[in-house]
Amino acid sequence: MTKKKEILVADDDPAICEGIAMILDDAGYAVTTTTDGRTVKDVQRHHPDLIILDIWMSGVDGRDICKQLKSKKQTKNIPIIMISANKDTEKIAKNAGADGFIAKPFEMKELLTTVGRYVL
Repeated sequence: MTKKKEILVADDDPAICEGIAMILDDAGYAVTTTTDGRTVKDVQRHHPDLIILDIWMSGVDGRDICKQLKSKKQTKNIPIIMISANKDTEKIAKNAGADGFIAKPFEMKELLTTVGRYVL
């Protein structure tokens, strides 16, 4: 039996976290969610296979979280997909060092396709 790929979803909107978690859970992933950007930095102890990170997190900016994780030896190889309703999501994600991006609102198929690119 193969171990489920673990995905951390971080968005300050609990409904977004829940919706993404349901989609990914149905697709066979193990999903953890958080609405607190500060907890994303704790992935050094527990490495998920992928992080889906909102650009606008309460308390901490998702761009800063991404930059910090990508600058550390222990976490730099964890793929990060940034999500946002911002019209410049792609540019913001690239500047933060994210591996990919998804613009809100998104379709379920788009989410699964994008996640599938980074979680093999």
